[in-house]
Amino acid sequence: MPKPELDKLAAELEAHLGDPHDPASRMPFERILDHDEREEYPYPFVNLLQRWGVHEYNIPAAQGGRAGDVETGFNLLRLVARRDPTTATALIITSLAFLPAWIAGTDEQKQYLVDAMKQGSRYAWGLSERNHGSDVLGNELRADKVDGGYLLTGEKWLIGNARVADGLTVFARTKESGGPAGYSILLLEKRRTPAGSVEELPDERLHGLRAIDMSGIRVDGVFVPDSARLGAEGAGLEIALQTSQVARTLIGSIALSAVDTALRGTLDFTEHRVIFGRTVSDIPYSRRQLTECFADLMVADAVSLGAVRSLQLVPEQASVWSSVAKYLVPTMLERTMSQLNVVLGARFYLRDDPHHGIHQKMLRDLLVANFADGNTVVNLKNLALQLDGLLAAAVEPPAGAAGAAEERVADLYGMDRPLPLYRPWDQELFSRGRDDALLAAPASLAALRRLADGAGTAGRAEGDRLRRAADTAAELLGRAPALHARSRTLKTGLGRAYGQSAELFDLAKEYCLLHAVAACVHTHVHSAAAMEDPLPSGALLLLQLERLRRHWYPHEAVTTAADVDEVMAVLRRLHRGDRLFSHWQFRLAGRTGPRPGAR
Repeated sequence: MPKPELDKLAAELEAHLGDPHDPASRMPFERILDHDEREEYPYPFVNLLQRWGVHEYNIPAAQGGRAGDVETGFNLLRLVARRDPTTATALIITSLAFLPAWIAGTDEQKQYLVDAMKQGSRYAWGLSERNHGSDVLGNELRADKVDGGYLLTGEKWLIGNARVADGLTVFARTKESGGPAGYSILLLEKRRTPAGSVEELPDERLHGLRAIDMSGIRVDGVFVPDSARLGAEGAGLEIALQTSQVARTLIGSIALSAVDTALRGTLDFTEHRVIFGRTVSDIPYSRRQLTECFADLMVADAVSLGAVRSLQLVPEQASVWSSVAKYLVPTMLERTMSQLNVVLGARFYLRDDPHHGIHQKMLRDLLVANFADGNTVVNLKNLALQLDGLLAAAVEPPAGAAGAAEERVADLYGMDRPLPLYRPWDQELFSRGRDDALLAAPASLAALRRLADGAGTAGRAEGDRLRRAADTAAELLGRAPALHARSRTLKTGLGRAYGQSAELFDLAKEYCLLHAVAACVHTHVHSAAAMEDPLPSGALLLLQLERLRRHWYPHEAVTTAADVDEVMAVLRRLHRGDRLFSHWQFRLAGRTGPRPGAR
């Protein structure tokens, strides 16, 4: 969707939902917290958003939906999740349950599910099992072949929407021996089976997302017809992994939105709270804390921008981009939330005030982004299995690879660049050593230096910041050869134990940081013209890179007090202008009630 259209669509959704601080709005924090306290599924909010049509931006236009690209649905979910991650998760789950049909289903199957979803039906993605966790090839739910279909026997557990869903797409063993070709995907319509044949397991009480339905099902010989199989028999693992790549990018919207709301609420407090004769925001240490949190959020935003667009532009690299985003965004923003807790102080411990109570909810809800649809270890392992090839290509790019990556990266990180029609079946499970973010990094660094040189006398401070940002990024990206050397030494020393070593997982973590450095530079260079004042900002880019650099040098700064003051000015303008804390800067619903002060 062209950027002006997406900006307009986002503003329409925000206006429809209204100011979440206003109890009279359609989706206020007060009612959201009430559902959370009572652990009551948010039917009113899910129904409200279905009536507006949010879910239609995650189903294909060919079958009557409105989805032409993943980016639109991702950003609409961010606007929902900034109010309630639980409602956003409920919507994401139905979208993920449809993905196997989008990837491998027939036109008839897609149309059937789209029609059902547009009529309000809810679905669940039945992948995980109680005894197997992330080991999907250990799954035991069987689909035994019989005339005209299959008999499903077994259990699925910790499944979102399982009890409230009308149906589930189920990952089932179709070969006794199992193995990569031993699983298939089948659609189980709960409402079309004999009464009582699908046993719904008890709803599990959760630390976060307290109002979500998280339960499971148990079946014993339940019949589903051949027409319920999505894709070829034995293709279940590939379809499930392709679905997970999308899930890993979408779930980042929860973490981004949780921190956006928490930072916004903290600013409401620090901009009015006076202590020791000045507002908390103007105390140098607190100011740095706030701007660092903002910089973290913008790092995660840049990583997500590329990851979401990669699903359409470089689907052959989806295994890398989705895993980097799924590891880095939640783990980084968990740290950010902890930092905001310190700034907000005792207020974040108060439950009765909706303004501070929502901070607690966001703190709890953010954690789901870490473990849902592949936890930290799963994503690091996926990267670790490809690390040798990725580092080798980054250090010595194959002939023509860097040039091709340079062309693609302008689209990957250019918010105003058009996207091709989404084709989820093109996603591949291994990248063959390619990661355009790193391959194109030298070209974007050169472009960043040109921007610095072009700032002129009037923009001397901005030019200086951009040059320092380029120097910092070059320093960090220059770690790739040493990282590659360490990987080769480790492989030689450990032999067969290399693939499961803790040291390899640490190398994968560092690789994610290098990808994030490149993402920040690419976003500044290729989306600069699409941003609105007060972005782009050289000071903000410099602070973003400093935050990444602190993973290696935790006590060394590259920014000055003046740089921090400039970032604070950017943050204040976005906050006071009711803009999303993102490179997208979507216009949010204006405040209709009193802006919370220093209580």
